[in-house]
This record gives sequence, structure tokens and C-alpha cells, in this order.
Amino acid sequence: MTARNGAPATRDIPEQRRILAVLVFSQILSGAGLAAGITVGALLAEEMLGSTGLAGLPSALFTAGSALGAVAIGRICRRWGRRPGLALGYGAGALGSLGVVAAAAVDSAPLLFLGLLVYGAGTATNLMARYAGADLASPARRGRAVSTVLFATTLGAVVGPNLVTLTGRLAHSWGIPRLAGPFILATAAFGAAAIVLAILLRPDPLRLAQALAEKAAQAADGALGAEDRPAQPPQRGRVVMGTLVMVLTQLVMIAIMTMTPVHMRAHGHGTQEAGFVIALHVGAMFLPSPLTGLLVDRVGRLWTAAASGVTLLAAGVLAATASPHSVPALAAALMLLGLGWNFGLVSGTAIVTDALPPANRAAAQGLVDVGIAVAGAAGGASSGLIVVAGGFPTLALSGGILALAVVPLVAWAARRPAATASATAAPRTETERA
Repeated sequence: MTARNGAPATRDIPEQRRILAVLVFSQILSGAGLAAGITVGALLAEEMLGSTGLAGLPSALFTAGSALGAVAIGRICRRWGRRPGLALGYGAGALGSLGVVAAAAVDSAPLLFLGLLVYGAGTATNLMARYAGADLASPARRGRAVSTVLFATTLGAVVGPNLVTLTGRLAHSWGIPRLAGPFILATAAFGAAAIVLAILLRPDPLRLAQALAEKAAQAADGALGAEDRPAQPPQRGRVVMGTLVMVLTQLVMIAIMTMTPVHMRAHGHGTQEAGFVIALHVGAMFLPSPLTGLLVDRVGRLWTAAASGVTLLAAGVLAATASPHSVPALAAALMLLGLGWNFGLVSGTAIVTDALPPANRAAAQGLVDVGIAVAGAAGGASSGLIVVAGGFPTLALSGGILALAVVPLVAWAARRPAATASATAAPRTETERA
């Protein structure tokens, strides 16, 4: 990140404050839509398909849709900027949510699958918005910028699952199955977020970042000569490192989270209790973001990434050993699961963004999020089968052990300081040190 005159930036540019404010508003709205698939997707599929083994299918479908959405949004952002990419993504999410509602109303499994696939574009957009928060942030504040956008999702994401009963009553009053109620909320939430971004996300953060980078390059050309100016290619090793951290944490989180409501209902808990546990989980996914951003910027990217693996292991062990009749124990396990995911996502995002110059950023970030979505789809699709074969404790424990693979990955990266120095900790300005 550079200042307007081409000098290294030590503070965010003035436009960053407005950009973050608009992103925060849209994330609050979209958070409620994000929670619908998490809370009742598996239950709706189990009810419509009559099979616990297929209950993980909705998670697989909307995470597969998220992968496709990430590719499309990345390409749109690269060509036209963040504003049209994010607005169209949320618009597609609203359309998919409406399709799920229609599928439940007419009891159509094919329409349900299609609706969930398109709904995934909304979840992809909610996640990709974090990159827009980092576009104009100085390197020393990049983790906090990412965390601000993620934190904003908390309000809607926590409120959404707790509206399961209310939205279910609304759906029932319209002659629609109760479990489709949260998708009615998702239709409105994603639609409102799309409108907010389309109207208010100005200037476009990615296009402005690209313009500032080009201006800095021209200033360097004037000082050194174009042939003497060092190139700034993407640092592929760091991109791979950050991507693997996010992929592992997503795979484990989605797999365990998807089957928790099914596990709870199988042991006598109601939809409202499952919604409460998921609400706490989603809150833990986003609420700690300001602290995580501070850790990423001050303590280091790699240390925070390692903490994600350890935290997810603790979550898996607790979920596996907790009494299925204890809502507090399951809630604690799911909160640890959300916290570990948060550590991995914020640190991985900072590592990837550090390694990408603005000109290469949007397309590469879209591909990174494709990997994240594919990992989520794999976790969701396999979770039901693992539970049928070995039970929920087997799923939880194996997921926690898998997440611990982040630690040796980080240790390997830490032994290569030349390739990962800037990923480990962003430089601090004299003002920040003081």
C-alpha cells in the first residue's frame, strides 16, 4: 500500500473509512441470510428426503455454489470492480433463497438442490467482502480491516438462527413448511445487501487501489527509470500457505457444524435449541474478529494460523466427548469451532492479500475462495456419511485431528523466513509502536 504521492503508506487513506462503513452495513444485513442454510439446511433436507445420510447434502450444495460464485465474483471484480461483483453475488443469493422457499412449498427435491446451489453465491459474497475491506488498508492494519468486515456479520448471523421459530410461523401462515422460514429471511437479507452495495460502495475500493498502485509505479518510473524498477509479482508460496490454512479450517468447521443440528435432534432437542447452539457458533465465528485482527497485525500471521489448528482440535475433542443431552457442552464445542475458524480465516486472508499486488488481487482471491468452498462442500457432503458409519463423535474427533495439520504447515513456513517474513508480521509505524 502506498500513499498518493508514491511514498510508503503508514495510515489508511481517507476513503477507507467510508468503504468500511458501507461494508459493515451490508454485512449486518447479509449475516441473517448466511445463517439460514447453516441452521435449517440439513434439517430441511432430512425432512424432504427422509434420510439422515443425505442431511449433509445442502451444505455440500451451497458450498459448491459458493465455489462457482467465487469464480464468477472474482472475474467480475477483476473486470469491473468490487461494487458490481459483490452486489450481483448477493442478488444471486437472494434468488437462490427464494428458490429454496419455492421448493419447500411444492416439495420438489430438484428445485431444492438448484436453489441451494444458487444460494451459495450469497454465502460466497459474504465471505469475499472481507477482501474489499483490505483493498485500501495499509499493511500494518490489514488484519484489522479484514476483521472489521467479518465482525459486522455477527449481528445478522446471530439474530438469524434465533428467528427460526418466528420465520417458521410466518412460513406456516403462508402454507409453506416451517423449516423454509429462515430462507424467507435470507431472500430479504441478501436482496437488501445487494441494493446497499450497488448504491453506496463508492469509490470502488479495488479500482481505487489499482489506480493508486499505478500512480506509485509511475512515480517510481520517474525516480528510477522503468527498466530499473523492481517487479512485484505475486508471491506464490505465501498464497499457497494462506490458502491451505483457510481450506483446512473451512473443511473441519463445515463438517462438524453441518451435523450438529441433526445430532441434537436425534437426541431429543428441538429446532429452537439447535438454532441457539448454531447462533452461538456463528457468533464465535465473527464476534472475536477485532481481537483476531489485532493478533494478526501485532503478534503475527503465522502464530494466529497455528492457534486456529489447536483451537479446532479442542473443539473436536469437546464435541466428541460431550453428552449429546447437554446443550451447554455442545454450545461450548461449537463456539470453539467458530473461534478456530475465525483465527484461520483472518490470518490466511492477511497472508494471501500481503502476497498479491492490486492488479492480480481479485482473480487470485476468487480462486482462493474456490478452494475454500470446495473444502466446505467436501466437508458437508462427507459429514452425514461419516455420522451414519461411525457416529457424531467420530466425525468431531477426526475433524479436530485433521485441523491440527495447520501446525506443521505453519512450522514449515516459519523455517523459510525469506519467503514468509512479510506474512509473519506486518511492519508497524513509529506512531503504532508508540
